[in-house]
Amino acid sequence: MADAITSVLKYLKVEQAILIGHSMGGYVALAFAEKNPLSVLGLCLVNSTSKDDSSERKKNRDRAIILVKQNYKSFVRTSITNLFRPKNRILFSEKIKAVKEEALKTPLQGVIAALEGMKIRKNREPVLQNASYKKLMIISKKDPVLNYDDLVNECKKNKVDMIEFPDGHMSYIENESLFLQEILYFIEKK
Repeated sequence: MADAITSVLKYLKVEQAILIGHSMGGYVALAFAEKNPLSVLGLCLVNSTSKDDSSERKKNRDRAIILVKQNYKSFVRTSITNLFRPKNRILFSEKIKAVKEEALKTPLQGVIAALEGMKIRKNREPVLQNASYKKLMIISKKDPVLNYDDLVNECKKNKVDMIEFPDGHMSYIENESLFLQEILYFIEKK
């Protein structure tokens, strides 16, 4: 996926970019930044982490792969719903429906490959530690996927600016207007 970003930027004749990656997109952005540090003007991880999966998370990904193979559509629908803070599931029901429909366009093997890729990804904390470009992590207090306290510590340890939101893993939907405001500020910031 990082190589695909390289190809797209080359095709568009973009020499440097600000990368903003949500969840797995953050892992991809980090992989790109590791391979192409001079091409990065800024890096924003949204509900993501530079750390690799714990052994428990790897086991959960293996279980998820089994569930995907058993009932792909049910897995996708349930997984996406569970990314939202429970109180927001009704409030954002139409947006959740749209996200599910988009996710179901991914072929079964694509979902399995994504889960495998997340499971085997390496720790890219050194990418954050050694970066000279601007860095931001957007984290959520009620994220059901990532531990809030771990993310706060990751930001402090790696000298990464941090924005926190009160809701779940889908902050770009659950906190849309504030999210967009913060992203624009990050992009415009020198």
